[in-house]
This record gives sequence, structure tokens and C-alpha cells, in this order.
Amino acid sequence: MNAPTSVPPTPREGLAHQRRASEVLTDATLVAAASAPMSRRRWGFEFGLIAAVWGPGLIVMLADTDAGSLITAAQSGTRWGYTMILPQLILIPILYVVQEMTIRLGIITGQGHGALIRARFGRGWALLSAGTLFLSAIGALITEFAGVAGIGELFGVSRWVSIPTATAFLLGLALTGQYTRVERIGIALGLAELAFLPAMLLAHPSIPALGRGLTSLPLANSSYLFLLAANIGAVIMPWMIFYQQGAVIDKQLSVRNIRRARQDTALGAVLTQSVMIMVVVALAATVGLTHPTADLDTVGQIADALTPFLGHLGGTVLFGLGILGAALVAAIVSSLAAAWGLAEVFGWKHTLNELPSRRTAKFYLSYALAHLLGAVLVLTSLDLVSLAVDVEVMNALLLPIVLGFLLVLEATALPPEWRMRGWYKHTTWLLCLLVIGFTLYMIPKTLGFTP
Repeated sequence: MNAPTSVPPTPREGLAHQRRASEVLTDATLVAAASAPMSRRRWGFEFGLIAAVWGPGLIVMLADTDAGSLITAAQSGTRWGYTMILPQLILIPILYVVQEMTIRLGIITGQGHGALIRARFGRGWALLSAGTLFLSAIGALITEFAGVAGIGELFGVSRWVSIPTATAFLLGLALTGQYTRVERIGIALGLAELAFLPAMLLAHPSIPALGRGLTSLPLANSSYLFLLAANIGAVIMPWMIFYQQGAVIDKQLSVRNIRRARQDTALGAVLTQSVMIMVVVALAATVGLTHPTADLDTVGQIADALTPFLGHLGGTVLFGLGILGAALVAAIVSSLAAAWGLAEVFGWKHTLNELPSRRTAKFYLSYALAHLLGAVLVLTSLDLVSLAVDVEVMNALLLPIVLGFLLVLEATALPPEWRMRGWYKHTTWLLCLLVIGFTLYMIPKTLGFTP
């Protein structure tokens, strides 16, 4: 199913279209499975369904562990060691419940996040949501391009070469004419983050010390609380919500796919937080033991600090590969989210399943403009560290607006049988309010308004 045009489909039309698409998909899978030997038929059938449904949750979660988040994880492990592992585990259900709402909203209504806001609250509120989305996406692209520039400089490549090259690759990727292809390439890039696993093992972490860290939360220390708030503030990016709700529509998922879409999202949440834990442990077992006050504000500083412990392979090659994969997949997701969201609000035709044409020109132009603007800002900035801090503050300011819209839409736009109920509803609201509270707490600290 293509994404909504200037006249968004009704929830019933969107649902019917998606059911037909799912039936075609299921029939094709059954035909393929029927020709296989009986011993392999069930596995082939299950794998076909999983491959057809999974993807939006994995890619959006891999993008969540972007360059800025990884720098935050490195700082956390260096300064507070293994005590920053438990918060990363606690953040897994927070990630899941927020993104799970986007699955139900996208599949049941057949409309993207921006289109639902416009339909429910009017054009003014939709423009506000579009503004928050675009600012957040541009901010994310600045962070990702800064990460690409840092990786290039590790290997002697000027940012004037690495950034234009990455921009050209990302622009060309959207011109493939198929959402699924873009998703698969994005996931492949994001899986480069698993390079942090051998880097962590090369650090030889202390298992007893790790166990003690899991039982310690020094919440009375303001420095610990600041980094804790920074980790929580980086968990839910505004563009993640827009992306996954648009992705399940462009992928033509239906009601019968919701269970597997939830599994996709749950696996992604575990995977992305596991990557954060890998970085925390790698730094805690090395730099954190000898230089816990070291400044680790850039990719280069982190790599330089790790290399004496992990060697060139672990400190530079593996770490650089992980950061590069994280930056590229986040750039794909954030820019697509911006283009989808703007198109939904203004009623433009938008889908990756069609090549650029007069009908989709505004959508593709928005995608390109986001990349070009992010690249120019990084190329012309002399202080990428301060720029990245400004982006984190901006996201903190925008997150309460985005989560507020999401919670209200879940409670009003869905049919009663698809809304949250009971303990799950109360838990989700509580977790979302905790995220908003910690994010707001981080803002004055980051701006230096409080000691």
C-alpha cells in the first residue's frame, strides 16, 4: 500500500487495503512453502513470514543507538563504570512500549503520525508536529555527519571528502524505488554496531566488578544523575515515532502482522541497548579504571583513549566501524522520518515504493534537503562538540510534545478494542512520564542554569 496522498484514506479503507496486501503475501508464502519437503516446510513458512514483516522495528532501534548516544555511553562507562549498565537494562521496556504504540497506530488506522495529528487536532497542531520533527531530524543528521567526519579523520580523510561521500550515498539509496531494499541496506549498515562486541571482549571486563555494578545506583550524586538523565533523554528520538509509523504503512503490514511486528520491535529494543552496554563495559574496563575524568566528547578522543588498551584493531578499527554503521543507519531513518512527516502534514504523495516523479517530487525533495542542510551545517561548523550538545538540548525540549501527541492519539484514534488497557496502559503512561520528567530535568543542567 502506498502512503497517504493529499486525501488520506479513512481507517477502514487503510485497514482493508492492508488486509488484501497481507492475504496476497500470505498466499505467495504458502505457494513457495508447499513445494518444499515436509521437513523444511514449516521452517520455510515461518521464516518467510518473519522476513516479510520484520524490519521497521530493527532499523529504527539500530538508528536509536546513533553517534550521539554512543558518545554518551562512552562517557557513562568512563566516569561511572559498571553502575551505568542497570539503567541501560531498565530502558529496554521504555523503548518498547513507546514504539509499540506506533505499530498499532500505523497498521490499524493506515495513516502516518503527521496525518493522524492533522486529522484529529487540525492543521495548526500538525504544523507544530512537523516543525518539531524537522528540527529533530536535522539535529540528528548533524550528529550523524559529525560522527562520519570523526571516523574519516581517524583514518586521515578530510571531512570535505567523507561528508559529501556519505551524503551522495544516502541520497542515492532513496532512489532505489523500493522501501524493502532501503530497509535491508539500513539494517545491514546498523548491524556494523555489533563490532562493539569484540571490542568489549578485548577489554577483558571484570565479571565480579560487573556484578557489583549491577547492584549499585549512586542516585545521590548529581554527576551520576546528569549522565543518567542524558541516557534517558537519548532513548526516544522524535523522528523514531514518525519513522516506524510510516514504515509499517509503506511495508503494507496488516492486523495479522501485529504480533510479529511487536516481536521485531522487542528484539530491536534488546539489541540497541545491548550495544549501549557493550560500549559502557568496554570503556569501564579500560579508560574508566585509569582515567575516569578523561574528556571523551568526540569520536577521535574515544578512539585515542581506547587504543592503548585495545590496540589499533579494537580502539580504532572496530570502534570506528561501529560508529560509522550507527551514524549511517540513523541518517537514513531520521531523514526518511522527516520527509514522511512533512508529506503527511501537507498532503503530499509519499512512498519509497515509487521512483521520483512529479507526484512524489516534494517528498523526495524534503529527503534530499534534510541531508544537504545537515551536511552543510557540519562542514561549516568549527565546534562540532558544542553543536552536538545543542542538538541534545533541542531534542529534550521537543520530546514532551512528541510523546504527548503519541499518548493522546493512542487513546483517541484507535478503536476501543485496540487501545491499551489495564496494567499495560498504566505502566506505559508511567514510563512515558518518567522519560519526559528526566528529559526536562536534563535541560537546565545542560544549559548550566543549575550547579
